[in-house]
Amino acid sequence: MEEHFIETSGCRLWTAKQGQGIPDLLISGGPGCADYLEPVASLIDDICEVVRFDPRGCGRSESDDTGYGVKECIEDLERIREHYKIEKWIVMGHSWGADLALAYAMLQPNSLLGFVSISGTGIQNDRDWKRAYEEGVKGKRETCPDSVYSYNKEVHRSLINSWREYMKRPHILKDISMIEVPTLFVYGQRDIRPSWPILQIASLINGAKAIEIEEAEHYIWMQNKSRLREELRKYVSESF
Repeated sequence: MEEHFIETSGCRLWTAKQGQGIPDLLISGGPGCADYLEPVASLIDDICEVVRFDPRGCGRSESDDTGYGVKECIEDLERIREHYKIEKWIVMGHSWGADLALAYAMLQPNSLLGFVSISGTGIQNDRDWKRAYEEGVKGKRETCPDSVYSYNKEVHRSLINSWREYMKRPHILKDISMIEVPTLFVYGQRDIRPSWPILQIASLINGAKAIEIEEAEHYIWMQNKSRLREELRKYVSESF
């Protein structure tokens, strides 16, 4: 594995590259989480050249503390792509990272080979799952490892607000329907987040596939790694 710090708009981003094959970017969720997707990278790094990174202000990456939004995130992704001299790549995101990958697919089509959403949230604000989540937190039914779930609260607030504004763009559904690359949506059968917003987006993209992973929750690889591995590898081998 190679590790590099990349300069972008006054910040230094930590990045890592592993494997060989089709170029692939993994985007962690939160927003505001440092990279936690090495387990996913290991599922495909014999057929993909996988790039991971810590977003601004998260983990090993710096931030200028002025706050930032979707625009700056897209610029950072392009800077990473240019640093590794990648012409086009598959962009895979988990949770909010899947939403950012969706925005990238709309805004940077010339940089895109494919788009994969893993446990994405979609563009609709369904509040029912949030109430269930809060009840679970109050009951402390399951302790979550800090290394997986810790995040930068300032980055989280800044990006959530920016994402909400971005989703208010006129003709957003039409923009989604213009995505023309091989597209895969993967979601867990037991994810507390509803699947209907993901299925809505999938229905807008020509040829997109939506796969439910049985017995899996939001972090699919923790409950059904073998099935996730199967679907990701099938997507890569059949699409490219």
